Amino acid sequence: MIKKPSSNAVRQKRHERVRAKISGTAECPRLSVYRSNAHIHAQLIDDVNGVTLASVSSVSLKMPSGSNVEAATKVGTELANVALAKNIKKVVFDRGGYQYHGRIKALADAARAGGLEF
Repeated sequence: MIKKPSSNAVRQKRHERVRAKISGTAECPRLSVYRSNAHIHAQLIDDVNGVTLASVSSVSLKMPSGSNVEAATKVGTELANVALAKNIKKVVFDRGGYQYHGRIKALADAARAGGLEF
């Protein structure tokens, strides 16, 4: 019997293909998104120096439920505020191999509405 790869393994392969093409710098960091069943996390990463410039998650915002569109919207808005405070306006969006849909799209739209360009 042939074993089917897990959906997370397929997502990670998709993520590796995307990461081969995009990279963040200090002027234009990579906005990386990680989505778990319970929470959502977003980071601004400078890949040249290997440094995380800013990080926000539904855990750090102490939300009762971090697994819905409302939580993703709040994380995106807060990340945009933190980025603008550090004079970061342009970012490269890295959806982490997830479909651009639901929580990922809500986070991206909120970050755009907060003032980030990507």
